[in-house]
Amino acid sequence: MQIEVTVRHASIDEEFKTYADEKASHLLRYYDKILAIRVLLDSTKSGFDCEMIVNVERMHDLVARTTATDLRAAIDQAADRLERQLTEHKDRTRHRKGRGPNPHQPTRT
Repeated sequence: MQIEVTVRHASIDEEFKTYADEKASHLLRYYDKILAIRVLLDSTKSGFDCEMIVNVERMHDLVARTTATDLRAAIDQAADRLERQLTEHKDRTRHRKGRGPNPHQPTRT
């Protein structure tokens, strides 16, 4: 699994890059079929943007975008949003069998 941290329109300390890398690597705890994670950090007039893109096996990419005045807060918010998305995806895929019959369709007799 690879983690790629990219900075746009700003020069950010190495400390923030390692912090984003650590937050992204913690996402592996929530779902084990992650192929790659891209973290995009950007500086804007209103603060900092953080976009995390998670490439999951056999599914479309999960994306979380946040804007905050503090770069650490933006990274934390994006990681929290992806954590929620990954746990919901994991629940959907794990509990898909054994749901029972669909109550909206007539049963065969």
